[in-house]
Amino acid sequence: MKHILALFVLTLIFVSCKKNTNETQDNTVITEEVKEIAYASFGDKIEADNAIEAKLMADTYKDMTVGDSISTKMIAKVDEVCQAKGCWMKLDIGSEEQVMVKFKDYGFFMPKNIAGKEVIVNGKAFVSELSVEEQRHYAEDAGKSEEEIAAITEVKRTYTFEADGVLLKEE
Repeated sequence: MKHILALFVLTLIFVSCKKNTNETQDNTVITEEVKEIAYASFGDKIEADNAIEAKLMADTYKDMTVGDSISTKMIAKVDEVCQAKGCWMKLDIGSEEQVMVKFKDYGFFMPKNIAGKEVIVNGKAFVSELSVEEQRHYAEDAGKSEEEIAAITEVKRTYTFEADGVLLKEE
């Protein structure tokens, strides 16, 4: 009985360590490797599934007017982060457009060194108008020069996102 149990265990180990391969009609072997993506989580716990690509979200924002909002999840690359405390970030959504992301109730902050990294944000997307004072404040947080800050003189229509949860892709 011990030998049968040992043989069963060895067979189970051998089968579980086998690579997943498929053979085609011409006997070509196809090997599939599943690669897990690791994320650091901030704010509410969210899943990485069903996120809209940034370029698709850009089309959605173009169709919105000031005051419109939708609940959504999107994946995008980080362009900038608040260098004072990580309390906001700007995401690239293509065609030189950005989304200003703030965090619900200032309940969490992002690391200040994540520019260029990919994130998944979950929450509310909306279009708003950003006052000159707010634009200057954000430019100051981003470390812009006095000349760049002084050049801000008009209210700006902005794409905004209030995130309740963020996943930061780890490399």
